[in-house]
Formats: sequence, structure tokens, C-alpha cells
Amino acid sequence: MFNLLSEKISSVFERLKKRGILKESDVDNALREIRLALLEADVSLDVARKFISDVKEKAIGQNILKSVSPGQMVTKIVYDYIVELLGKSESIELNKRPYKIMLVGLQGAGKTTTVGKLAKFFTKKHKKVLMYSTDIYRPAAIEQLHILSQQIPDSIFMQSDNDLKLLPIEIAKNAMQDVNTTNADVLLLDTAGRLHIDEFKMDELVNLQDIVHPDEIMLVANIMTGQEALNVAKRFSASINISGIVLTQVDGDARGGVALSMRSVTKCPIRFLCTGEKLDDIEFFDPERIANRLLGMGDIVSLVEKAQETISQEEAINEAKKFQQGIFTLDDYVVQMKRMSKLGGLRTIIKMLPKSQMLEKAMTENGISDNMIVKNLAIINSMTKKERDNYKLLNGSRRKRIANGSGTTVQDVNKLIKQYESILNMFKQIKNGGLGRMLGMLRR
Repeated sequence: MFNLLSEKISSVFERLKKRGILKESDVDNALREIRLALLEADVSLDVARKFISDVKEKAIGQNILKSVSPGQMVTKIVYDYIVELLGKSESIELNKRPYKIMLVGLQGAGKTTTVGKLAKFFTKKHKKVLMYSTDIYRPAAIEQLHILSQQIPDSIFMQSDNDLKLLPIEIAKNAMQDVNTTNADVLLLDTAGRLHIDEFKMDELVNLQDIVHPDEIMLVANIMTGQEALNVAKRFSASINISGIVLTQVDGDARGGVALSMRSVTKCPIRFLCTGEKLDDIEFFDPERIANRLLGMGDIVSLVEKAQETISQEEAINEAKKFQQGIFTLDDYVVQMKRMSKLGGLRTIIKMLPKSQMLEKAMTENGISDNMIVKNLAIINSMTKKERDNYKLLNGSRRKRIANGSGTTVQDVNKLIKQYESILNMFKQIKNGGLGRMLGMLRR
């Protein structure tokens, strides 16, 4: 999300930062470029106009043209405005039990999958989650939720195909009974999707709302639908008490302008972003982190949080000790590559780092990709234990055998060894400083 918009805005700011003194025409030209970028990114026209006029007013009001670092001042003003536009971060406080969340949206928005992702999100927080579907119109809906529940420890699913013979209202009443008998912390109630807004199904949602009395009603909207996602949000909000929005397929849309428009147009906060197809691919919406990504500043906090999910503090300390001593075998290399895959792969990691566009370009130019990780794992897995412990044993004949065993070429094996040697050299350079400080931080 935001790839195209981030690239264009970042390039504008890079040019501004290189100028020692800004003329008013420089700011006007920059804001004109940003306005076009916003519109191309699916930001609504009204929001784009207000964005530019407000930023310009703030810039003039702060005498930006006379600032010591005018380019950085423009960046700061735009950053603050983006955070304001996206709204405050509103976390879900599960302050009562059971906490009931009803999900609504158009058919195809990814509602049922989002139920599974939210269930995984809450179970990671040690909550017992009951998943329920009132969708009797799509025969596979209940079965899909059942399959998802089997992939989520500590989630509960109690429905069967017999529920297809019941009315949604009756299913909702059963859900209310089961959430009490199972002593679940959270009830996630899936509802039928609809191809368009029709009175019959909107009345059905109103009735479900009256029976369940949900603590949250989340609208699931597909960001790929662009401006239509805004129209859908406004129509749903007019009928039921939408408390928040979940945007899906944000990994497939390079524009992302809908997210910038959603809060101001609907007055509803964005609560979650679905960033991929896996159940773990959901993240809490944080305006400051989004603004950082949008302006090319990266999102180190999210990257650290993702890393913490794949490695314990004890593992981190043990690895830091090994690295501090300069110990890094090819088996260790495998561990790190697998960990990168769990974090979403190289592309996902790069997008969270500052100047991600520049890094992605460098990756492409140097032929670095997630496919390379798969290839390297195959090469290392074709080595013996002794070879993995001591790569210097890898003479010409051994490298040829490994290439044949991994379905690669000797050149691929040589390239891997060269990468590995570069990492070893890096550890030698920081052995007496960087990792020692890192270890000290971990012990605090």
C-alpha cells in the first residue's frame, strides 16, 4: 500500500531538502505535485484539495521559507497533517467479557477471512475466541469458517451445516448462548455479504445488531475498489452503528489513497489492515506508522514487533552471544533466512525500512529476491554437516556435487558462499562494538 504515492511524495521532499533556501514558487510546485499524486492514489478530490490548502496555510504561517531547514519543515508539516487526517489510533480494549464484534461488508471484501485473522490476532493475546457465521446465503461460508478455526489454537467453532436451515436471527441467538456456555472472551460474528446495498439485507443487519448488541461493528472494505469503498462505508454507516473499518488487500494496491480519505469521509476510524493472504497478515492501524511509511521514513517499530513474534528474548540473547564471538555457521544462516520468510520475506522487511524505494531498486538491480532465499536454502540443505560447520571444505568437486543435489549451478553456490563471507566480515568489523551494545540492551 502507498508504494506509488510514497515514491512520488518522497521524491518531491528529496528535491526540497537539497535546496538551501526555498522560494514560495518551490513550495507551490511541490504541493501541486503532491496534489496530483494524491488524486492518482485514489484520494478523494475534496480531501486532496483540503490537504493542499491546509498544508500551504500551515507552511506560510510558520514562515517556512525562512526556516533553517525548510525542506525538513515541509516534511514535518505534511507528516503532522497526514497523522491528523488518518485520525487517532484507537485500540480495541477488551474491557468486558464476552466482547462481541460483528463484521459486515459487501460480498468479496474478504469478510470471512478477516474473521479468521482477527481470531488469530486475539488468540495471540491469550483470548478465547468463538467464531460464528450467520451467512446462510453462501453455502460454503460456514464451512470456510470451520476450516479457518482448525488453523487457530484456542478458537472455538460450534456450528454445522444444519445452521443453513436456520434464519440469521436464530443463528445469532445460538451464538449468544454458546458464547456464555463456552466462557469465551471474544465473539466474532460473520454476516452475509451482499453484492450491493439492498434494504432487505440491511434490515437483517439492523435486526442482528438489536439481538447481539455488539461492542463493535466493523465494516470490511476492499481497498482495491478505490472510491467505491468510500461509498460503501457511507451507506453502511447510514443504517447501522459502524465503529471501525478493516481494509483488506492493502498489499495488492500500490495507491492506498482510500485509507487517507476514509476517516474524513466516513468519520469512522480504520482499525486494522489486512496485508496478505495468511492468517497472520493483519496489523493494527497506527496513523503515525502509516505516515512514516508514506513519507519514506520506514516503520521500524512494526518490524521489531513482527520480529518479536518469531524470536524470544532468550533466543535473541543466545544468538547475540554467538555473533559477538564471531560464530555464524551456514546452519545459523539457514535460521536467519527462515526467520526472514516468517517476517513476510525480503520485500516486506524492506518496505518497513527508511528509503525503502531506494532499497527495493537496489534489490532489483542486484537480482536479490525472495526466490534467492529459497535457492540458498536448497543449496545449504545439500551440504553435509561438516561442510555447513566449515565452509572452507567446499572445494570445486564438493561445490559441483552440491549444485547437482540442489538443482542449481556452481555459480549459484559460489554466489551464496560470497554472500556468507560478506556476513562473516561484517561480524568481524562490529565484533568489538555494535553487538556488545546490543547484548547489553537485551539484558536490561
